[in-house]
Formats: sequence, structure tokens, C-alpha cells
Amino acid sequence: MKLKPIYIYLGIIIIAVVLLVVFSTGNDKPSDLANQEMPQDDIHRGMGSGMGNPSEANVSSEIKMRMEQLKKAVDENPDDTLALREYADFLSQAHKQNDAIDLYNKILKKDNKRTDIRFNIALIYYHKQDYETAEKLIKEVFTYDKNNLEAKYNLGAIAATKGEKDIAKKYWDEVIKQSPKSQLASMAQESLKALK
Repeated sequence: MKLKPIYIYLGIIIIAVVLLVVFSTGNDKPSDLANQEMPQDDIHRGMGSGMGNPSEANVSSEIKMRMEQLKKAVDENPDDTLALREYADFLSQAHKQNDAIDLYNKILKKDNKRTDIRFNIALIYYHKQDYETAEKLIKEVFTYDKNNLEAKYNLGAIAATKGEKDIAKKYWDEVIKQSPKSQLASMAQESLKALK
């Protein structure tokens, strides 16, 4: 069974909601991250205080080369939505969300019914804590797919993040009722448990 990217994004949203709930209720004392030591495992070795903040200077040459390759592919064929998507995904992961949004919107101009692209843009706005824009983008899915389970689930996640538990419960109950044996319904059930 092949996992759709939306399920990965939904998993990230669930984790974000759970972490927000856990950290917002657990500790009122702000942590001093600037004075904490970097772990000395294989991944973090050599990234101590001498590295400073993440910046363009700290980006590896492989990442820069990959970004240049993706940009070149888009420049050579700006109508290739696959190249646009790949470059936009890369930029989103590289914390260049505004550039990614611009590329995603180019894809939507070619095919306004690309639910996956709409969800990607909504996820960026969700991470920016612009919940109204994320919600608006997801609700637009209903104009061409009235029973989209992913949209309902995502709207529940946004509502839960905003503290609107009743609305979140409504959306997640709809997902469970509409497709009780689906993976999305299982995620909705887990999210409902986390609400309590």
C-alpha cells in the first residue's frame, strides 16, 4: 500500500496539535534554548556554539546544487507542473514558504482543482499560524469535492488548534461516519481522544 502525501501532512498536523496541547498546558516557564548544549550524536556532531544561527552560509553544497537544479528545470519548462511541484516542495522544506506559495499558486492557475496543492499551501499557512487563510483554502476544496475527507479532517485540526473543540469534533465525527474503516477515520478517532 502506497501512502499518499496528504496522510503524511495530516500526521504532521496531528503531531503539531498534540505538541501544542502538551506544551501549552505543561510548563509556564519559558525555556532558555539559546544556552542549551547541542546533542553530540552523529547528526548534531560539530554543530555546537561555533555554528551560529542557520543561514545560507550553513547550507550544504548538495542542497544548494539541488535547489539550482530544480530552479533550472522550472525555468526551462515553466508549464511543467511536476517540476513546479517538486521545486515548491523543496522550497517549503527549506523554509522559503513565500516562494513555495508562489509556485504552488502557478500550479493552481493551470488546474484549480488540485486538492494536493491546495492542502500544501494550507499547511504552510497553518505553520505560519494563519489559521483563517488555511481554513479558507481547505474550504475551497468543497466547491468541487463536497465530501472530501481530508478537507474535513484538516478543518477539524485547524479548529482544534484554535481551541474550537466542538467544531473539531463535528468535522472528525463526519470523517468517521463517512468512512469508518479508513485510515483517516482512525486518525480522526485518535484526534478525538486527544481533545478530551
